[in-house]
Amino acid sequence: MAELQFREAIKHAIDEEMGRDENVFIMGEEVAEYNGAYKVTEGLLDKYGFRRVIDTPISELGFAGLGVGAAMHGLRPIVEFMTFNFAVLAADQIINHATKVKYMTGGQADCPIVFRGPNASAGQLGATHSVAYDSMYAQFPGLKVIYVSEPDDAKGLMKSAIRDDNPVLFMESEQMYGLKGEVSEEEDYIIPIGKGKIKREGSDVTIIAHGKMYHVAVQAAAQLAKDGVEAEIIDPRTVKPLDLPLIIESIKKTNRCVVVDEAHPFAGFAAEIGYLIQREAFDYLDAPVLRVTLPDVNAPFSKKLFDTWFPSPKQVIDAVKQVTYRN
Repeated sequence: MAELQFREAIKHAIDEEMGRDENVFIMGEEVAEYNGAYKVTEGLLDKYGFRRVIDTPISELGFAGLGVGAAMHGLRPIVEFMTFNFAVLAADQIINHATKVKYMTGGQADCPIVFRGPNASAGQLGATHSVAYDSMYAQFPGLKVIYVSEPDDAKGLMKSAIRDDNPVLFMESEQMYGLKGEVSEEEDYIIPIGKGKIKREGSDVTIIAHGKMYHVAVQAAAQLAKDGVEAEIIDPRTVKPLDLPLIIESIKKTNRCVVVDEAHPFAGFAAEIGYLIQREAFDYLDAPVLRVTLPDVNAPFSKKLFDTWFPSPKQVIDAVKQVTYRN
């Protein structure tokens, strides 16, 4: 194992796949000469040149469409958005084209493309930079959605995403690029898309959390343990396809569940998880499934208001106490 920053783990994966397959290339705003807005692509231009590391104009719809066309003709583009908040401008290409190419051509054309970049809030950047889009995109057939929490997952799943013959959204967190963690040094390290992971064993409650919320859940679990409550933490790693069997087996053991999601409550990831659990494991539940999400209001700029708006370990602890009847 080697300790890498989140950004380094992603770069290693991209570098390895570009070295393995000459059809892989990356493009986006400032990915080349500036080494990436978040330095994820640092050094790749010097190694692979301008034909495979391509700076684009500030036109998300335009270069996303270019990527879709390239993928349909046998290349494997990685399209970097400076943030998925800006990728709303490219939603037509992602939702209405990339996801439907194979279906509408009767399987005659694939679209092996990765759209990647920061998802959800990045601190005090205002409401237009602070939306979690993973559950929104997960609604659409034909699209795989990954939202990773740790560097090791980032490397293994990025390599899988690049090799996949379907369009994949690979979501990161702007606030986690400097996060350090142990990353496997196994040759050609791959994590299959659609496989979640139990990252903390427990017997009293299942906490499901991904992205930044995984780290909020870890903080909450540490405090709960001091109070005699052992929480099991599941990191789905991929929003779609979802590793539902892993979640259900955990519910059968703990009989309680709290879902922590950095999205608004209505029709979000946490709502879908709650439905799936009651459908598949209702008889094992000893309490209703609770969720901790953002409030149904846009992100404030004020630091004090933002800290109140953002899901906290205390909210997770309070939800766990509620489902374990410790209030």
